Amino acid sequence: MPDVAIAGARVSYDAGGRENGPPLLLSHALGTTRHLWDSLQPALSRHFRVVRYDTRGHGDSGSPAGEYSIEDLGLDALRVLDAAGVERAHVAGVSLGGLVAMWLATHAPSRVGRIVLANTAARISTREYWQDRTRLVRADGFSPIASTAPPRWFTESFCRSHPEIVTAFQDMLHGCSRDGYIGCCAALRDADLRADLTRISADTLVITGTFDPVCPPADARFLRDQIPRAKYLELDAAHFANVEKAAEFGEGIVTFLEGSSGSPGSAGSTGSTGSSGSAGTHQS
Repeated sequence: MPDVAIAGARVSYDAGGRENGPPLLLSHALGTTRHLWDSLQPALSRHFRVVRYDTRGHGDSGSPAGEYSIEDLGLDALRVLDAAGVERAHVAGVSLGGLVAMWLATHAPSRVGRIVLANTAARISTREYWQDRTRLVRADGFSPIASTAPPRWFTESFCRSHPEIVTAFQDMLHGCSRDGYIGCCAALRDADLRADLTRISADTLVITGTFDPVCPPADARFLRDQIPRAKYLELDAAHFANVEKAAEFGEGIVTFLEGSSGSPGSAGSTGSTGSSGSAGTHQS
């Protein structure tokens, strides 16, 4: 797999799918890798030229020392697009990846077509939360997080019926660089994009999980209400809705990205600020 060197960080990426399809950049969550998107890769590859990458500190990418910022992570994403020969792409991000997508839509709008903000928020948790997480990982590594995270990632019923997927995600977390993970915690500690949301001109699909305890539906509705051209989709899932409800998630983003004037080379049509559809409308 190719990599690109960015200000001391080596970022690994891959590109595949429909050769002449609209480019789609996928950005993953903290503690995962590009493989967070594996369950959707076949469906997306039929429609798009899919570019996936490992965020610095994760997977096959490097882990430069020190704290990272959301700007660092956004610039990494732009350099990946450059290396892949992509001038303008749709962007879909989960959790931390959603923050990256928001940053790109605000600071590099000419490089972005439509955006999908999945299980994310403009401000994820609190400074104190990320400071505590940093201390925990520095002292004890990933074992305490890996043992308690599954009910946050997935609903209880999914954990019972798919233990092999739960284990795979725990292994993915253990494979992260401790320094790189802590560097990304600093980016999450400091990132607050709430004041920037009204500046996002891209057509946007906000996806949430009814049972997501990390970025609950209230966070998603705030994104929907603040971003001028936003639509909303709620799925019966927890934090990794793209895994737990892969078919519905994939159908939702393909329909959205392929909508009228939805190519990365155009601005797209105005999206409704109301709900564009919902699955699992019961609330936790």
